[in-house]
Amino acid sequence: MSLYRYDFLFVLIIIPIYAFGVIDTVNVTASDSAANQQQAPSYVVSSPVFKPAVDSSFSIGLLSSFPEDLEISEYCTELLQLFGQRYVAYVNCLVPAARPVKVCLNCSPRYNSLSEVFLNISSDQMGPGNVSCRDSILRSDRLMLVFLLYSGLDTIWEKSNCKQCVTKDLKGLSNDTVYYLTLLNQTITCFEKYKEGNHTELCKNCKNSYKGLNDLYSGMEKNSTLCIDLEDAMNVTRKLWSKNFACSLPREETVPVIAVSSFMLFLPIIFYLSSFLHSEQKKRKLIHPKRAKSYTSMMNIQDKQS
Repeated sequence: MSLYRYDFLFVLIIIPIYAFGVIDTVNVTASDSAANQQQAPSYVVSSPVFKPAVDSSFSIGLLSSFPEDLEISEYCTELLQLFGQRYVAYVNCLVPAARPVKVCLNCSPRYNSLSEVFLNISSDQMGPGNVSCRDSILRSDRLMLVFLLYSGLDTIWEKSNCKQCVTKDLKGLSNDTVYYLTLLNQTITCFEKYKEGNHTELCKNCKNSYKGLNDLYSGMEKNSTLCIDLEDAMNVTRKLWSKNFACSLPREETVPVIAVSSFMLFLPIIFYLSSFLHSEQKKRKLIHPKRAKSYTSMMNIQDKQS
């Protein structure tokens, strides 16, 4: 019995010690797992694939430039920078010239400068060092940004018909444009002089200058020598003359219109009169002469006697 008692006491002592060891082992494993879980997110966040560290030398851009044979030359780089400068200058001129429209009168020199740079870029001729910038700047990618930028401004130039108002070298105004602007200034000056008070005096005194300007505009319109600047200026002038000052200008084509209208008015009368006379003439042709009638009766009597 004493042997069984000692064995029982030994089992009671061993079991708590084993249980304590198992529990401690579980706690150590859980603490290690928790530590690993806390370190894992820091590894993902600090990964250069998702978010680079602030003090890291890595950047979103390229770490180094491409080989020299793939880059544009120094000459093409200078042309590209010059294109950007003149592009900005031309746009800065266009925006203030939107209203009233003075796109051609004010911005032609800047467009000429921009066109010269783009011509050098798009030319097949070799520059310094036998280098052509057409392929490296205009055709090296699908976007062709420089070409798109220039095409947009060139479309504005073409739609404005600025070539009709400036010289061929785009450095001055044409003779027709200068003469038109002279008459326009005379007309506007006359408006400014007589706009106060009774507009009847304005209509009377400014009639000749306005008529001369209007006739010149009509002739230039037929010859296709107008640009958007002159068209807009004439529209504003006509609005001032007719709407603001309530003036009118007799038109020369009024007389032909009246003549044609009168002719059309009397045309039915002429038609019915001619029809009446024609019918009366036919009636006269149907009447047989008496001599012919007596001759016919005589012939009938002779036939009966025979």
